[in-house]
Amino acid sequence: MNAHPPADPADPSDPLAAFTALRTPEGAALLAELRDHDPAHELATATRLRRTHPAALVSAALGQARLRQRAVAKFGAADAYRMFFTPNGVEQATRTSVATHRAERFAGLGGVRSVADLCCGIGGDAIALARAGISVLAVDRDPLTAEVARANALALGLQDLVEVRCADVTGIDTSGHDAVFVDPARRGGRGRIFDPEAYSPPLSWATGAAMKAPRAALKIAPGVPHEAIGPDAEAEWISDGGDVKEAVLWFGEGFTPGRFRATLLPSGATLTADAPLPAPPVGPVGRYLYEPDGAVIRAHLVAAVVERCGGRLVDETIAYVTNDELYTSDCTTAYEITDRLPFNMKKLKALLRERQVGVLTVKKRGSAVEPEELRRRMKLEGPHAATVFLTRVAGAPTMLIGQPVKRP
Repeated sequence: MNAHPPADPADPSDPLAAFTALRTPEGAALLAELRDHDPAHELATATRLRRTHPAALVSAALGQARLRQRAVAKFGAADAYRMFFTPNGVEQATRTSVATHRAERFAGLGGVRSVADLCCGIGGDAIALARAGISVLAVDRDPLTAEVARANALALGLQDLVEVRCADVTGIDTSGHDAVFVDPARRGGRGRIFDPEAYSPPLSWATGAAMKAPRAALKIAPGVPHEAIGPDAEAEWISDGGDVKEAVLWFGEGFTPGRFRATLLPSGATLTADAPLPAPPVGPVGRYLYEPDGAVIRAHLVAAVVERCGGRLVDETIAYVTNDELYTSDCTTAYEITDRLPFNMKKLKALLRERQVGVLTVKKRGSAVEPEELRRRMKLEGPHAATVFLTRVAGAPTMLIGQPVKRP
């Protein structure tokens, strides 16, 4: 057996060459062997593998194995261990659940047979669109990223529906496509970019490209200021498992300009408003407290929750809703409140000790107290569990204690 092969196809100074080497039979075998490897033992693993494989190829395979393990959370194991990734690609790619939701919205419009996916990255959205039966032109200006997207389409058997092109998206003619999807890069060399005009390409260019198409979707950061959203877009905030993942601006036929939408995955529940809602009423804490999903809050639709449950806010600046009759909705988590106290650590500690609370969930809005610090000071002990809300009620620092309401 040759311990040191003379030629190393994985040139560490050339990321594209290293990636190409991973797609050789030797690279594929290494990746299969590393599927379940423990990163904590990486040094020993690398030392062992370098006895029979080129060092640069081993390094490339170990790096790709780490990326695949990270990608499982977004893509699921079945896809992640067949796909290829770059560090930025894993970080910025749309998770499968969100990409599938967007693809289904496109497919549900009727007449959308082809989509130009601009700034496609490693191909997460292109894959979802293709699986929805839509032909995709996927464009990215980075040669390595484009090659990874091409490899992913092939690995998942979607190469007949996904054409990958390495080019600057600003020079792409999208007039032959039924719809356009634009996902500008929102990270730079120094991390996350908060100025939409510093996106690559800028939000103004992406919006212009979207508005030229018959239908379009433009992915933006969920924290985008509402005033940065033009009147021609339907704006949607999407959460998955309670975490807000992204916002999308929709343009063209089938969408409602000025509408704000919150979509909750995996249930698919939605909440919408076609115009800004009046400020909701504020009143005393009732028997039940409702915590709206983050997408509802980002979409400024807490007032819609108040309207639907016939309730009120506990404070005009806090997104906690309360009422006296139980309201069930996928858009909120309901709690039954048993105690309301002015903020006082000693009183809270005494109450929790009296109730024999050993497990405490701490939620806060409008409070500077850190949950871990509060739990440490409580010195919890006992068989019971409780939830404490550190918040403001009518402007006053308040502690609300209760239990989650079990859904039927």
